[in-house]
Amino acid sequence: MLGRIIEWSARNVFLVLLGTMFVIGLGIYAVIRTPLDAIPDLSDVQVIIYTEYPGQAPQVVEDQVTYPLSTAMLAVPKSKVVRGLSVFGASFIYVIFEDDTDIYWARTRVLEYLNSASSRMPRGVIPALGPDATGVGWVYQYAVVAAQHTLAELRTIQDWFVRYQLTTVQGVAEVASVGGFVKTYQVTVDPRKLQAYGIPLNQVAAVIRASNRDVGGGVIEMAETEYVVRGRGYLHGISDIGNLVVKAEQGTPVLIRDVARVELAPDQRRGIAELNGEGEVVAGIAVARYGQNALDVIDNLKSKFGEIASGLPEGVSLQTVYDRSDLIHRAIDNLKRVLIEESIIVGVVCIVFLMHARSALVAIVMLPIGILIALTAMYLLGLNSNIMSLGGIAIAIGAMVDAAIVMIENAHKHLERAPPEASRLQIMIHACREVGPALFFSLLIITVSFVPVFTLEAQEGRMFAPLAYTKTFAMAGAAILSITLVPVLMLLFIRGKIMPEQKNPVNRFLIWTYRPIIAWVMRWKKLTIIMAVVALAMSAFPAMKLGSEFMPVLNEGSLLYMPITLPALSVTKAAELLQTQDKIIKTFPEVASVFGKAGRANTATDPAPLEMAETVINLKPESEWRAGMTIDKLIAELDRALQIPGVSNAWTMPIKNRIDMLATGIRTPIGIKVFGKDLGEMEELAKHIEVVVKTVPGTTSAYAERTTGGYYLDIEPDRMALARHGLAVGDLLEVISVALGGETLTTTVEGRERFGVTVRYPRELRQDPSAIATQVLVPVPNGGMIPLGQIASVKTVKGPPSIRTENALLSAYIFIDIRDRDIGGYVAEAQNAVSEQVKFPPGYYATWSGQFEYMERARQKLKVVVPLTLAIIFLLLYLNFRRFTETLIVMLSVPFSLVGGIWLIWLLGYNLSVAVVVGFIALAGVAAETGVIMLIYLDHAWDAVKARRALTGGQPTMADLYAAVMEGAVERVRPKIMTVVAIMAGLLPIMWGSGAGSEVMRRIAAPMIGGMVSSTVLTLMVIPAIYALVKERSIRKQKEI
Repeated sequence: MLGRIIEWSARNVFLVLLGTMFVIGLGIYAVIRTPLDAIPDLSDVQVIIYTEYPGQAPQVVEDQVTYPLSTAMLAVPKSKVVRGLSVFGASFIYVIFEDDTDIYWARTRVLEYLNSASSRMPRGVIPALGPDATGVGWVYQYAVVAAQHTLAELRTIQDWFVRYQLTTVQGVAEVASVGGFVKTYQVTVDPRKLQAYGIPLNQVAAVIRASNRDVGGGVIEMAETEYVVRGRGYLHGISDIGNLVVKAEQGTPVLIRDVARVELAPDQRRGIAELNGEGEVVAGIAVARYGQNALDVIDNLKSKFGEIASGLPEGVSLQTVYDRSDLIHRAIDNLKRVLIEESIIVGVVCIVFLMHARSALVAIVMLPIGILIALTAMYLLGLNSNIMSLGGIAIAIGAMVDAAIVMIENAHKHLERAPPEASRLQIMIHACREVGPALFFSLLIITVSFVPVFTLEAQEGRMFAPLAYTKTFAMAGAAILSITLVPVLMLLFIRGKIMPEQKNPVNRFLIWTYRPIIAWVMRWKKLTIIMAVVALAMSAFPAMKLGSEFMPVLNEGSLLYMPITLPALSVTKAAELLQTQDKIIKTFPEVASVFGKAGRANTATDPAPLEMAETVINLKPESEWRAGMTIDKLIAELDRALQIPGVSNAWTMPIKNRIDMLATGIRTPIGIKVFGKDLGEMEELAKHIEVVVKTVPGTTSAYAERTTGGYYLDIEPDRMALARHGLAVGDLLEVISVALGGETLTTTVEGRERFGVTVRYPRELRQDPSAIATQVLVPVPNGGMIPLGQIASVKTVKGPPSIRTENALLSAYIFIDIRDRDIGGYVAEAQNAVSEQVKFPPGYYATWSGQFEYMERARQKLKVVVPLTLAIIFLLLYLNFRRFTETLIVMLSVPFSLVGGIWLIWLLGYNLSVAVVVGFIALAGVAAETGVIMLIYLDHAWDAVKARRALTGGQPTMADLYAAVMEGAVERVRPKIMTVVAIMAGLLPIMWGSGAGSEVMRRIAAPMIGGMVSSTVLTLMVIPAIYALVKERSIRKQKEI
């Protein structure tokens, strides 16, 4: 059938060219419309439930909010893990779903279960879903800066003007604010004045609550005109609040200003931002909606900045502090350059080997059309154009032209040998039909060899699926073009004077070099095979030396510094520490800007505590770095400069951090999760593990979360004392909530802005246990007031600063950062150390997480799928050759190709990672193809010898066999070397590339290049030897008969 397709294409040139023009047009349309991104979105499908419970301690939040909601979410369909986090005043629940779950279906199901669970929440507590964004949705961050405005003024501008305008941008799910001071009206009461006037604190709160509203009074008619009646009661400022009447006796009012001081004050802060070590700033984080093109979202945001700039107060500007579009452009530009370089190199290879520029045009023209087919399929499947999807095309370019190269070379051979009167069309058809079907199968084998990559799941699957798709599309397109367009292009371009093979200097050199080698091989066939087996066995040495990791680190062009210190850090100290760190970082000449954030932004996507900073370090172009500086050296220098007592450093990249935090909850390459039922016991186990892993070579930092390291001021009611004074526990707790907690009572409406109103005791009366016990007054039923210390004890205790859960089990994390060690080797040594030195009580256990978790999952999957794929390749080879011997000979290419790949990986110092494994998987198909091409020519030569003998009535002899091997191997060495050189040369631009994404692509290309070297040696030496031995055996059997 394939032969008939080739013949039909050659006889219908116009129709084939017309179809080609249609494919080109569709491809150009797809290129224009395909969205761009840096890397595939690796995050899991997640739904965040965010619940505010102002002023409440983590244990209260856990007991009353997080635990009830977490247990309800465990039953949500397709959810695979439910993580809970209870912090001061807020609850975060992350419901992680199985792959390929539609996010809006997931949000709907979570909402269903949330509706039933909400009835169990405390009064006034309303859980809400976080934004419909992915874990890598933080695409753009900016700072609101001005020299003549306070942080409070800038935060007001951000919250009530900039934020809402940016939220309207297409593709933006949320704009979150962080840093500065949120303006509130604080009513600071004087308890002694309240006592003197006999006004309880709750009366002040009630008056404020009731005095801030507008009402409608219907309509009235006057002079044939309708008037709407309004009751205006909104509070508009300090004077309005101060003039509220709290009490009146005998016509004399007592106003709030008589018993309290009304002032503007900042709300409690749980997050701060800092820029370049110069001081605090107000910042915003733009979160992209799920499925949106990040580049379009960023471009839309920048356009909006220009629109709203005129609406900003004089001197206020928006300064970019993180922009992912830089990474996207660098990554795509790097891959485009690689694709162009590869295409040029492959074209040059064709011209040099064929010595006929017009013939080389067949491959040169076919290549971009094959790429357009892959890009069209990408667009139709909704895949982004990123380093992985374009990388799939990049590693396929050399193999894409293989069929065209062999068919062109075969046509040259046939034209050279054909008589002058022969039909040129018939010669071309015969040349294509001779090798076309086998080449089609070899391209199909390359395509099928990538099946294991499609079976990868979770993060590794999302990373390499685009690469697998585009490589498959590219090879499938090349296979289709090899039996349709290539015969037509051969008819059009292979014209004029063609240099005979024996006059081609490249071919003469190849034959001159190869003939004595194959002669030696035919004399020492068994020795050749033994030497090949020894070479295969020797590759065990570098294989055992290889380290292992999940993925090489993708250089995003920005670093993320994530130091963490012990719990209970104050806001003031956090701001001081953050500025100090940023100032040190900014002194490095490679650093362009530093944006630090401590604590969390006002968004459900950020649960960071105050003791953890996230500092984005934007780097200058590498051309501006110091000589010899690399990203690893820079991180090491920064780490040494930032050795601050009590601070544990961790280094990563912004996108990678967001992905890792979502996938496993671990922000470092390696993490350990301790599960149990008592936080105190879990903390002791975690600290013991921290001490143990710090002794393992390669550990740069290890930090165990202090699950009981928070400091609390507990006010325990004395129930008997309460009873003596006729008080309920609730009366005491209400005083604590208002006087100490500063509960928000109402919200003022001032134009488009809204500000909270709180009531609180003066700072000096609530700053220590003694003051609280003696100065905070509790009203009693008889009208008097008594100090809080008479009805409750006030003491300091330690408790959990935050509480983590996973599937409703308490958990504690140990974060481990390593350097100069592979992850696999490190974890193996660390696991042994922990198992030997740490004893777990019943009901407690630990799991290893982070990148190690992904690596183990990928390894287990590949153990099953790779052998299955080899079986499929074997089946395809058998369907092509219809003989077991030839099939087995070609299959030998696969293990021997590993030799060069393993040695090159070891020499380059690469660890064995999923990227390297993908390279070896790609190598298997290409290696099988080179074996197929060698067998095609050996079989053709041997069949020709047998045909000549059959005409004379004789049987083939050993001399005939050797002559056939020499003919098939030596005389047809040019197409074999051309295919190998085209593949290897096509991969070289990847190896010398240094742009964004090159770290991953080099590890895919390296095993292919090294493997092609050893595979070529096998093809040129070992396969002829094995082929000769097999055929010798059949000749002897025929003689015996």
